[in-house]
Amino acid sequence: MILDLKRLPILETERLRLEPLTAGDAAHLYPIMGDPEVMAYWDVPEIDDPDVVAEIVNGQVEGMKSGRAVHWAMRTLHGRDFLGSCDLSEIDRWNRRAEVGFVLGREAWGQGYALEAMRTVVAFAATSGLRKLTARTHLGNRRSESLLEKLGFNEEGLLRGHILKDGERRDCRVFGLLL
Repeated sequence: MILDLKRLPILETERLRLEPLTAGDAAHLYPIMGDPEVMAYWDVPEIDDPDVVAEIVNGQVEGMKSGRAVHWAMRTLHGRDFLGSCDLSEIDRWNRRAEVGFVLGREAWGQGYALEAMRTVVAFAATSGLRKLTARTHLGNRRSESLLEKLGFNEEGLLRGHILKDGERRDCRVFGLLL
C-alpha cells in the first residue's frame, strides 16, 4: 500500500522528532515565514500577518486529511524546540511519486538539522511505496541544492520564469530521486 495516511507517522532521528503539523504550529511558523532571509528563495515573500500563516497551515492540515500530503513539525528530540517544517506533498499514488520540501528557522541553519530530517523523510517515502521524489529550488539557492545533492537527488531540468515574485519572473531548478 502506498502511504497509508489514516495514522499520520511520527518520525524520530538522533536529534529530531518529526510530528504531524497541527493548526497550533502556525504560531511557531509565523516568525520563520516572516523572516526575509528565510523566505528569499520561497515562492512568496515574507509573511507579516499571522492570520495568513494560520491559513497556510490550515490548508496543509486539510491536505493531510485528504491524503495529498504529509507535513511535519521539525522539533528537537529532547527539548521539543520548534525548528521548522518538512513535507511530502503533491502525493501521486498512481505514479508513486511526491514532492519534498522544508523550511528551517535561521537560528537552526548550518547545524545539519534539515539534512537529518530530510534523510528520514526520504527513507519514510521509500518504505511507504513511493518510487520517485522531486524537489524544486529557486535559482541561486545553493544551500538547498547542496542538501538535495547530499541526499542523492540529481538535477533534472530548469523551469524558466516559473515563479513570479516581487514583480519578477524567477527560474527554478528541478531535482529528482528514484527510490
